[in-house]
Amino acid sequence: MGTPDFILDIRATAGNQLLLLPGVTAVVFDDKGRVLLGKRADNGRWSTVAGIPEPGEEPADTAVREVYEETAVHCVPESVVLIQAAAEPVVYPNGDRCQYLDITFRCRATGGVARVNDDESLEVGWFAADELPELDEWSRFRVERAMAGGPLWFQPPGAMTLPAH
Repeated sequence: MGTPDFILDIRATAGNQLLLLPGVTAVVFDDKGRVLLGKRADNGRWSTVAGIPEPGEEPADTAVREVYEETAVHCVPESVVLIQAAAEPVVYPNGDRCQYLDITFRCRATGGVARVNDDESLEVGWFAADELPELDEWSRFRVERAMAGGPLWFQPPGAMTLPAH
């Protein structure tokens, strides 16, 4: 789907200046314990499924929507595993700068067949924990937290955060 219309509207007056935006990441597991990943069209790297909530949209609904839009997989969010701000802004090729405050959900696949379902991904696939492709630190940390299944993780006050994704 690309950049949501409401962000394009903001950019029309804000230009490339830094925007603090909400983000939602979905780490989806199938019944074999494999993780759903997509190879991003913008940078060619494997990544977790993520996106920006629409105005008024609940974060769990964003996770479900983004997973389906990008991969054609239906899922159910089971728990929030991580809340984290990116330490550094993302700078896009057009010069737009964004810094994301991300909520990561552990999700369970409930149907559909994984496939590229929009123009944001080059490939989509399921990966066993011991066969994950190379992931950036942002995505790898989210997968690790979802696999751990432990309590909600957040950055303690004053601690360093992970780099942007």
